Parts: sequence; C-alpha cells; structure tokens
Amino acid sequence: MACSDPPEAVSRRFPDRPTSAAAARRFVRTALDGAAADLVGTAELLVSELVTNAVLHARTEVEVGLVRLDGRLRVRVRDRRPGRPLVPRRCSPYAGTGQGLAMVERLASRYGADGGDAGKTVWFELWHAGPPPPSSGWETAVPPWPADRTVTLVDVPTALETTCRQHRHAVLRELTFAASAGDPLGVPPEDLAAANDVNNMISAGVTAALEEPGAEPGLRSLPLPLPADAGPAVSALRRVLDLAEERAREERLLALPALPRGRAFQDWLFDEITGQLAGDPPTAWTVVPREPEISSAELVPWDVGQVRASRMPTIAADEGNRIVAANRAAADLLGWEPGDLVGRRLVTLIPEHLRERHTAAFTSLLLTGRTRIIGRSVPLPALHRDGGLVPVRLFIQTQETADGRTVFVAQLIPRATAALDVSRIPGSVREPALGEPGGRPPPAAPEGGTGTTGARDTMSTMDRLALLADLAARLNDTLDLDEGLQRAGRLLTRRLADWCVVDLFTADARLDRVCVVHRDPRALRPGTYEGTLPVFTEESRGPLARVLRGAGPLLLAEAPRSGPDESPLDRTYVELFRRLGAGSAVIAPLRARRRIFGALTLARAPGGRAFTEEDLALVDDLVHSLALGVDNARLYQDTRSIAERLQRSLLPVLPQVEGLQLAARYAASSATAQVGGDWYDSFLLPHGDTGLVIGDVTGHDLDAAIAMSQLRSMFRGIAVDREEPPAEVLRRLDLANHSLHREATATCVYGVLKGSARGPWELKHSSAGHPPPLLTTRDGRARYLGGGAGLLLGMDPDVTRETARHMLPAHSTLVLYTDGLVERRHEHIDDALERLRLHAAGLAHEPLDTFCDELLIGLGADSTDDIAVLAVRPTPPEDRAPGPAGPARSGSAFCLGGS
Repeated sequence: MACSDPPEAVSRRFPDRPTSAAAARRFVRTALDGAAADLVGTAELLVSELVTNAVLHARTEVEVGLVRLDGRLRVRVRDRRPGRPLVPRRCSPYAGTGQGLAMVERLASRYGADGGDAGKTVWFELWHAGPPPPSSGWETAVPPWPADRTVTLVDVPTALETTCRQHRHAVLRELTFAASAGDPLGVPPEDLAAANDVNNMISAGVTAALEEPGAEPGLRSLPLPLPADAGPAVSALRRVLDLAEERAREERLLALPALPRGRAFQDWLFDEITGQLAGDPPTAWTVVPREPEISSAELVPWDVGQVRASRMPTIAADEGNRIVAANRAAADLLGWEPGDLVGRRLVTLIPEHLRERHTAAFTSLLLTGRTRIIGRSVPLPALHRDGGLVPVRLFIQTQETADGRTVFVAQLIPRATAALDVSRIPGSVREPALGEPGGRPPPAAPEGGTGTTGARDTMSTMDRLALLADLAARLNDTLDLDEGLQRAGRLLTRRLADWCVVDLFTADARLDRVCVVHRDPRALRPGTYEGTLPVFTEESRGPLARVLRGAGPLLLAEAPRSGPDESPLDRTYVELFRRLGAGSAVIAPLRARRRIFGALTLARAPGGRAFTEEDLALVDDLVHSLALGVDNARLYQDTRSIAERLQRSLLPVLPQVEGLQLAARYAASSATAQVGGDWYDSFLLPHGDTGLVIGDVTGHDLDAAIAMSQLRSMFRGIAVDREEPPAEVLRRLDLANHSLHREATATCVYGVLKGSARGPWELKHSSAGHPPPLLTTRDGRARYLGGGAGLLLGMDPDVTRETARHMLPAHSTLVLYTDGLVERRHEHIDDALERLRLHAAGLAHEPLDTFCDELLIGLGADSTDDIAVLAVRPTPPEDRAPGPAGPARSGSAFCLGGS
C-alpha cells in the first residue's frame, strides 16, 4: 500500500539522537490536539518505539508524519537507510528489548512497511470502530541483507539461544544510548555500529529459522544466511560484548553480565560463524567441551513440570532469589507443603549462619557472571521448617525457559539416600543417548517401517544373545539404579522398540514410573511421564494391572482403549499410549525371588513392524535379565543404606567443655561410593582433659563401616582406661586391631588437649599415617602442626610412635580432617594442603559453625571420597558470645551426617 500523505499531512524531522523519541512524542501530542485521548496515547507510544528503533538501528535522521482521515489516524516513521530491513523479534513479555514492532502488531488497527531508494517507512493506522482491512504486515518491499553464504548451527538449544539474543540486544542498546550521551565506555564508535548491524542480521536469520513450520522447542539445527564478508563485523561484535561484560562487572551498566552458560554459547556462536565463513566445518554445540558450571543435563526449555515430575528433591528459583517451583520430595525433606514454598525467598531454606554468605554469593553471581558452585556437588546443611538442620549435597544448574529467562534448578540429595544421578555430575561417564553426540545414530528405517528390529524371524540367535548380554552389561556397569535403567532403555529402543517404560513398586507399595525412554530423544521432555502413578487397586483391570498381578508377557495388537469402568491407574496407562503413540506393544512383569516388583512396557509406533507372538519369548528372556539387574541394584542400595545408617549412628554428640568450642562435619562422597570408613570422636578423659580423634578405615563398603565402628569402640576404651600419651594409645590400638582385624588398615590422629577454661591450652598429638592437623590463629595465620607422624594402623604393631606438643592460642582454630577434604586426582598432595591452609586462613574470624561449613562448601564440592572434619577453638568464658546452654550444636543434628 502506498504511504504518501494528502496535502494536509504534518511532518517533522528529528536527528539520530536518543532525545528524538521524547521530541517525537511531543510532536504527536501537539499535532493531534483534540483527537480521542486513547488514540493519541497509543500513537505516542508507537511513535516513540519506532523512532527509538530508527535511532538505534538505522542511525540516520528520522521523519515522522501523520494525518487524520475520516476518523482514522495514520502515522508514518521514515529513516534514510533502505539497506537495513526490519527485524521483527518474537520476544517474551519479560524481555527488555525487541518489543517495538510487536507493540505495533498488537495495538495498531493496520500496519505495514515500504521501501525505496531513499529510505524505508514504517506506518500504522488507528481507529475506533469497523473491521480493519487486512494488514500488509512486515512482508514489505524493503530488501533483505545480501546473504551469499549459509552458516549451519548444529544442535542449538532454543531456550538458551533466546536468552543470549535478548541479553545481546539489551547490552548493545545500553551502549548505544551511553555513546549518544557522550560516554562510549571505551567502545570505538565504528565497532559499535558494526556490532549493532551484524547483531540484527544474526537475530533476523535465527528468528526466521526458528519460526519455520513444525519447529519444536529443544535442540535445533538452524541455517543462518550471512554475507561472505561478515566475519570482521562478527569479530567487532565479540569485542564490543567483551568490553560490555567488563563494564557490567564494574557496575557501569544497568545490564547484568551474562551467566557462564550464556557466555559459552555466545563464544560458540561467534566461533561457528567466523569459522564456517573461513571454510571450517560445523561443530555442534552439544560436543563442545565445557566447564561444570556451563554443562547442563537439560537442553530443552525448563518448565515447572520437570520439577514436579522429578523423584529427586528439587527446588527451582528465579533471578530474584525466589522459589518458583518445589516438588513433593523436597517439601517432605524440609517439612513444607510444595505450594507453601513457592514465592518465598530461597534464604528460607538456608541456616541463619549461612544466609549472609548465600546472599553475597548470589549477588556476586548476578553482578559478575562468575560462580563457584553451579554444576558442582556441594555438601552443606539445609534448614528444616522446624528449625532443625538437614545434611544434603546441593547440585545446582542453570536452565533457560522458553521465553528467555534463567532458572536456577537445585537438587538436594539427602546424605542417607540414593546417590546423585552420576550422569549429571561433571566428570562422570554416561552412555550417550540415541541421537546425542557420541551416541549411536538411529538405525535407518526400512521402507514402510519404523526401523525397529523384529524378533525370531529377523534376529539371529547370536543377535538375541548379544542383546541379552548387552542389557546385563548396561545394568551392571553402574550402581545407580536410575542410570542403569536409562542405559537399558536406550539399548532396547535402539534394537527392539520405539519406546519403553519401566514401572516399579516402592518400599511402601506405591507404584513409580521410574524410566521412560524414546528412540528419538526429542520426542520426550525430561521427566514428563515419570513420577508416582495412581494407586494400584482391585478396581484396576487394564493391561498394566494384569501384568502386575502376574500375567504376561502380554501382547497388545493395538494401543489399549479407555473403558467405562477404568481405574485412575488404567486411565493413566491409556493416556501414555495416546500421547506417545503405539501400534503394538508387549508388557511383561519384572519378577525376582518369587515376587513381582514392577513391569516393562515395550511399544512400536503405528505403521511399522508390529510385535508378534514370536517376540514374546525374547521379551521374557529380557525381563528376566532386567529383573535380576534391578533386584541386585536394590539389594546394593539397601546394603549401602544400612552401612550409612550405621555410620551416621556412630557419629557422636560432641561434649560441652568450658573454654572450648567444638564443631564437626561429616559428608558422604558425591560419587557412587557413598559409604566409607571416615570417623571422628571427642570425649572427656577422667582427669578433665579433652580427647580429639579422627580416622579413616580403608574401604567404602559395609565392611569398612563395621571395621570403623569396632575401631572407634576399641579406641574409646583404650584412651579412657589408660590416659597414656597419644603415641602409646595408638600403639595399643594398633596391637588390638592387628589381633582382631588382621586385614583392616586405617589412618588416625589422636590428640589430647590440656588446659583450664581460661588457658593456657596444650595439645599433645600423634598420627598414624594421617594428614597433619591444621592450626589457624585469630590473626589469619595458618600452619600445619609437625611432629608425631608415624606408620598407619594395621601395618606393624611394634613400630615406635612419637608424641608431639604444641600450644594453642586463645581463639585459634585447630582442624582435624580426613583426606577427602584435600586429595584430588591429578593434584599433588602438597598443592592440596596449601589450598586448605589458605582457605582456612581466610576463615579465621568466622564463627566455628560457619568455619566448618565454608571448608566443606569451598573444598568438598565434587569430592569422590568421604569427608570428616573436627574443629576445636579455645575460647575463654568471658570472650564467649552469649547463647543457649546445652550440647554443642555441631555434634548433633547440625553435623553433616551427625546423628
């Protein structure tokens, strides 16, 4: 549609400065004096947005014209840069930029754009009544950017891309306004102009690719058309954004720095563009090595259903530090109802002595874009609603919503329950899923089929045996049941079915859907179908209920259908088939030790090769192998849980000693080896001295926990009965250990602290192959206490041992610890000990509880070994802060792993 105005039209030109937006609003208000107030207000808003766009992106003089036509209002905004087309961006309501053209679409009665040699014009019309004629939209004669090359972006996570795109536009917008106000913030004007242009070019190309029909959220491979000479402009964009990150960290911008995942994605994006323009092949985002804080197990957009469906205690918080979702498992762990947690500050779940630290760390993350704990498993206490402390390992990852916001998703792994899913721990090895980088590609589908393999008629005896062997290996290669089932599911969907489901009974007779795997990983949103199922009752009569009562394997020639008398469990099962699609299926019971504890469902999509009677024998063999693996994994978890409970029950309540503060922490490994022989103890000796001991029995199993309990009991008896120097006590303990447990070896430090409530305090100590005690003085000096070192227990009971003596100043902190706090693979022990010394020195002024928690947070993240810490601080009575009387907090529920 032509946009020429009649002679009575009024217009005005404005310079390419930010102040032109306000001047254009005043011009519209004056020109429309007497018109309907709502039309004037809408015209002012839209003109302001369009003039701002022209100033930012065209960077030329802007002309605004308007006219009234028979109750209608027509407005046009014209710039002098025809070679820069419009870039409509489908931004969320939360985005701070990209809303201008979207507002025109929503508020104008009619709108469009025209181009010409001298410039381009965006126009809109407003009126009150009558149906508007069809709008021309943004499909205009304005020519697009010249693009003679296509960059292929492989495996783009759409939500993360949206977040990064919105952040780039916000930063560039602020830099442009700052430069217009005379403060370029160190950014060269030519770089800023090139950065704005190429950023618009990239955004337009990506937006167009994402709007292709049939696009699903998640991972996408996108074609990005660009000019062949765009490389230098992209490099300028990178330089500008790097400078903007520095200015944001200096708090010279309103925009916050990008979070680690956003920076990594942006670097990958620019590397791909410049590399492919130079002739390099594409590299998928999913195969680029990344640091723990950048990795994420979830590549699809986050939504609240993922939290609710998770069986792991999970809480999600937004950038305002408020809880936006919590599942039943997390609420039960911390004594809340899930709905009561939503909307509360995250500090509600953080002990008071750590709240200031949390607030500072969260603020630092937002202001600097740097973090120490995202992507790592960190031992710390969570606050129960009743005021008690719950020992957990915290595992946080960032994830993006479909509209570009960032959510912090935290798993809280209780210490005495199953281990963290090792597939989500950096450094762990997980079998790639079908279609993931490094995984096997989906088999080519034969004509007219889905690509799934048949059974006896198409699978040889060797193939059947290989499938059975591979299934057993998938379950035996990991001690984590959930990971084992995921691996088994990926194997079955590669070779036998299009999707599979495993349902298991829990210890309290609930039925959980623990595993849903599809041969195309894009077909499932993680956690969508998993979780607790409706109650299995006598009224349940569907295929799943029949199998759980002992029938099967059952062959379904078609998907199950709804019936008039179906139970909630039956209805849920029918809905699963409806949503995932199935032309045929086999359902078989999982049975071990003469009891049924679950069911396996294998399904094939419609239109492919259907399951037949010949498949049932193979499926029967498979469920026998699967059931055996599941039963063994559960037995292992039960054994591990017994050992953990035994270990936790032996962690003592620390004594209350006048003039001394005592605190202790215990944290199980963040890896699969959850049970170890770490232990600590403190007790009063008959003559008033305080015994301090910490040790580590070799091993990470029930035997180690039992040996630890026996060693601890013997140690207490010998130390209290004899009251001899520490070296002699260790010698007698070694002799007893050698006589009763010839195979057991252990390290240990035993110290006796002598002194009145007001001091002075003398420590006598002896070590059996254990890391040395660390003393941190009030003024921040830290050193290891030498002397008293000897051979570990269980090697030679006749070896000579020594006792060392050291004076402890008032308000100093003595730390005994096990090697899990310091030792790291591929790191020299001297470097590890120096890291501990420096960290402890920085905590010298902290309260003892905070001191211990900070040690674990700072040094215990991702530890593959158990950690025990025992700390004592001489504090004369007149120097103590007033507080409630009673046993030391850290020896009871406050102790991470304490009883």
